[in-house]
Amino acid sequence: MSAPANCQLVGNWRIVEADIWDRDYLDLCGPATITITGHGQGEIAFGALRAGLDIEYSRSSIGFTWAGFDEMDEVSGDGSAELLDDGSIEIEFAYHNGDEAILKAKRDTSSTAC
Repeated sequence: MSAPANCQLVGNWRIVEADIWDRDYLDLCGPATITITGHGQGEIAFGALRAGLDIEYSRSSIGFTWAGFDEMDEVSGDGSAELLDDGSIEIEFAYHNGDEAILKAKRDTSSTAC
């Protein structure tokens, strides 16, 4: 699925905080990031997690399922992200039968909206 032409979340985002993990954990294996492409795919990386996203779009939010690896274990789940008034995004992120977290991300300064 392609993003609508006016999707405001397409781009690279830096995850800057989470309600259940501290910043040291988020950046454990490199900068915590989420990448939202305009072609129905994306990526998220934080802590020891690396996962691909399957995305559904609206103008100021997305929904997604994800699958990847966390500490070399296969994991999956779902989530959503919504654009906030301050230009950041709030991400609701859930592991299948596991943790649920609220993450906040700010646009990577080298990234532009669609």
